[in-house]
Amino acid sequence: MQAEIPQTVSNLSAEAGGRAFGAMLFSVFGAILLEVWDCRAGAGLLVFGGIALLGIGLALTAWLCYRRHAVAVAARAKTPEQKRADRVFHLVNGGQWILILVLGNVLANIGQGAWVVPMAIAVIGLHFVPLAYVFRNPPHYVTAAALVLFALAYPQLAAGGPADPVGFLGIGLILWASAMWALRRS
Repeated sequence: MQAEIPQTVSNLSAEAGGRAFGAMLFSVFGAILLEVWDCRAGAGLLVFGGIALLGIGLALTAWLCYRRHAVAVAARAKTPEQKRADRVFHLVNGGQWILILVLGNVLANIGQGAWVVPMAIAVIGLHFVPLAYVFRNPPHYVTAAALVLFALAYPQLAAGGPADPVGFLGIGLILWASAMWALRRS
């Protein structure tokens, strides 16, 4: 029998807290990837600082939203369903990084190292599919589709092909858009 969340703690509040936690992760990873783009594209110190400030602001907004729902998140964390979802989350994320490392090494060893970034973006996108299902969060399907489509398109369109820094720009902006979407829903 599944444990019930006390009626004083809202399932909707727990879901909003979970989305806010995801938005924190998207904010931080998005900022890191945008900073990598800035360094590789030579956009400059002003852009670097702007990305940092926006990233901090977005992460702080997500953290404040998470804190507002922390009691509900903590109550839901004790349910068997949430424990299962957390296990799936860790397995999927671990599998994602192992797959990226293995495929990245294969690409590098066959002389196709330029394709590591688009491959990683596609794998990151695909990892959102099981997470969308297990967390019952349909917007993750949109994030997955956006990342996979971007990974397929930008190497064909960017001047530098698959090695173009725009790969980092695209994934960073997609993650930030996903963070803002999650916060809007929270």
